[in-house]
Amino acid sequence: MNIIVLGCGKAGQKIAELLNEENGHNITLIDRRYDVVNDIINHFDIMGVVGDGADVDVLKEAGIETADLLIAVTGSDELNLLASLMAKKLGNCRSIARVRRPEYHKVVNLMKDDLGLAMAINPERAAASEIARILRFPTAIQIDTFAKGRVEILKFKVPEQSPLDGMKVMDIVAKLNCDVLVCGVERASEVFIPGGNFELKSGDLISIVSSIQEGTQFFKKIGIKTNRVKDTLIIGGGGTAYYLAYLLIETGINVKIVEQNPNRCDELLKLLPKATVICGDGTDNRLLIEEGLESAESVVSLTNIDEENVLLSLYAKTKTNGKVVTKINRIAYDRVINSLDLGTTIYPKNITAEYIVRFVRAKKNSLGSQIETMHFILDNKAEALEFRIKDGSPISGISIDSLKLKDNLLIACINRGGKIIIPRGKDVIMPGDTVIVVTLKSGFKDVSDILK
Repeated sequence: MNIIVLGCGKAGQKIAELLNEENGHNITLIDRRYDVVNDIINHFDIMGVVGDGADVDVLKEAGIETADLLIAVTGSDELNLLASLMAKKLGNCRSIARVRRPEYHKVVNLMKDDLGLAMAINPERAAASEIARILRFPTAIQIDTFAKGRVEILKFKVPEQSPLDGMKVMDIVAKLNCDVLVCGVERASEVFIPGGNFELKSGDLISIVSSIQEGTQFFKKIGIKTNRVKDTLIIGGGGTAYYLAYLLIETGINVKIVEQNPNRCDELLKLLPKATVICGDGTDNRLLIEEGLESAESVVSLTNIDEENVLLSLYAKTKTNGKVVTKINRIAYDRVINSLDLGTTIYPKNITAEYIVRFVRAKKNSLGSQIETMHFILDNKAEALEFRIKDGSPISGISIDSLKLKDNLLIACINRGGKIIIPRGKDVIMPGDTVIVVTLKSGFKDVSDILK
């Protein structure tokens, strides 16, 4: 595909990096900053154009007349929407636009076809949805959903003296009587897609795939709480905080927001009448203690400064046993941040990039299958993809143990008309099924890619 990425901020750079790893794409970047464009094109095998995305000549120079997709992720909603409209007029090119302002979403939905928009993404809303899902199941470090919400991949840490310590993967179903599948293990710096003889240890970060009901039973049997939080303390009152508070209040969770800007506090009080809004410095330890940090069942650090979020979360972990969630904007230091044991870390830029890569791969699918869902898992070292199987697929009508699968790959789940099947060797995939595949390889666009 010929793809133009407009905007070389954190999201634009991450999108360009991920798409560059995929085969068969010609990528061109547009940004006003020469040094940023030059730096990126020196690192990756892509083209760059320096200029304003609202300039017709700049878009033409980038190849808009023959482009298949424009990804507009500048810091301006207006520019992203204008560029999308120009892409349709100049080359009948589909577009993806980052749109942050809530009031624009109604307009976007009304004018999606007129603008040539294939997708509009709000990173703050997407991040809030991820956090809300985590707070529903606070023991999990990461939750990814498939099969229209019927199946989840849940990542958690095996505690000391857990029944799982020393247990082989093949024995879990028999010993715990739970139909779940371990699809990934992180141990120190290593990542595994385990076979049946793989032995779990305390301290491992393991990811399981299961239906919601089976997952709940599994956690109960290994002695891990599954009930959602009753309250949350949000530090920082920006866009993500607003969306998160709205989602949590809708589900009956009590929300308290600490925000420093008095004008923003007034806005939040009007937007969220059921929330408690505290006007004060969220980095003031005494204020946080006074506002119930020690008894909070969850604490979410959502300031606009990564360093503040990291320190606030580290402090919160010394004062409460509640769930701690940290928002991180800068992706470059993710390895260091992940080593700090902050609980759950949310990267809005990664979420945005994940949505876009999933869309691009789905556009390139063959006749045999179609990507429905895609998530990066296992510290972003693996992918979990949900394929819809069509007639003529090379894996349909054949038992799983007869398929010649690539290494470091697992068929983790089959969804057959809403019936969730954790597959064993003799199970057969049929047309109409959706199939979840977990792999350490990247770039799969069709289910046939899983075969040797």
